[in-house]
Amino acid sequence: MKNFNIPDFYKSPVISKVKEIRKGRDPRKKDFSPTILNFGPIRFHIARHFGFCYGVENAIEISYKAIEENPEKRVFLLSQMIHNPDVNNDLLNRGVKFLMDTNGAQIIPFSELTSNDIVIIPAFGTTLKIEEELSKIGIDVRKYDTTCPFVERVWKKSEKLGEDQYSIIIHGKFNHEETRATYSRSEQNAPSIIVKDIAESRVLGEYILGNIGLDDFNKVFKGKHSENFDPTKHLERVGVINQTTMLAAETQEIADYFKNVMVKKYGDSDFKNHFADTRDTLCYATNENQEATYGLLKNDADLAIVVGGYNSSNTSHIVELCEEKLPTYFISSAKEIISKNEINHFDFSHHKHLHSLDFLPNKEVIDIILTSGASCPDSIVDEVLQKIVSYFPGAKNIDEVIGGLK
Repeated sequence: MKNFNIPDFYKSPVISKVKEIRKGRDPRKKDFSPTILNFGPIRFHIARHFGFCYGVENAIEISYKAIEENPEKRVFLLSQMIHNPDVNNDLLNRGVKFLMDTNGAQIIPFSELTSNDIVIIPAFGTTLKIEEELSKIGIDVRKYDTTCPFVERVWKKSEKLGEDQYSIIIHGKFNHEETRATYSRSEQNAPSIIVKDIAESRVLGEYILGNIGLDDFNKVFKGKHSENFDPTKHLERVGVINQTTMLAAETQEIADYFKNVMVKKYGDSDFKNHFADTRDTLCYATNENQEATYGLLKNDADLAIVVGGYNSSNTSHIVELCEEKLPTYFISSAKEIISKNEINHFDFSHHKHLHSLDFLPNKEVIDIILTSGASCPDSIVDEVLQKIVSYFPGAKNIDEVIGGLK
């Protein structure tokens, strides 16, 4: 796999070493068990896979290249390059400006742009309409396009589904940048509809089976399908694609569900004419990070700390997995840890910030699961680990702990 040129300050003296050691031991990525960093009074269970993925490193490399190559020009990001505040803030501090927010609302009107300006397309991609608007201004949208190759693979799959006369079901968050970008392409290829989870999928499945009517369909899916989508005609042949940062297991569950719906409606002998197998649209990195989280949760621990941007979809799914088993604290950086007894964290389910006391249990040895989302730099995870270790004066030093892994 390609090695990307990303700034050194995104790397770390601890986490990066741990990853290198595990990579040497397990080059084929078959072992999803965590790495245990034993500092004595505190033990960290470090996920086998987490942090920057291929698509994120590709986006970072291209973005910094755009700044370096255009010192005399205005450089804009279409919206947040990735969902991590530290990465985006560093780009802003270097003079880059956002044209839109993550919901697609305009911050700087396109009318203020000129053909001499540089626009970076984020890792999520963007819609065909926005590409067309920028191209009309004379901006080369391909020169600094950081769209993740795995997102582009989903777009190609939607094109193939359309060619084969399938309607497209997108598993994604309706207003997420990536889903908007994917939807803009899929609706060009075929009738398209968005489902956010298995619950909405079941509503759609019940409609396909004739168990609910059009009114019930419209209550859930109004505004979430292509303009000329006709549910009485366009749900006879379907294929499922996904926002790549969704929970991989749920995407597979949704695909399996619609397969079974078609088996019920058309029978074992004919369902293949009504359902397309599209499992290859799952992102390997998202899947690996989630499998590594399952591996983490096989070990007993006192709590979990998940580090990442609060608007990061893939990070939120890791939080959800951890919350099912143990107390979980979703933080953006080490700054959220106020002291050994206090922590600020984010309740993703209710979208609110919380302040908790005594988050570290009072016991002889504390076991902490530590992981992050795909858009979080290792250096930020490193700072979290080191800050917690600093609260334990009798802890082993980092070199000793890392040396014990070799």
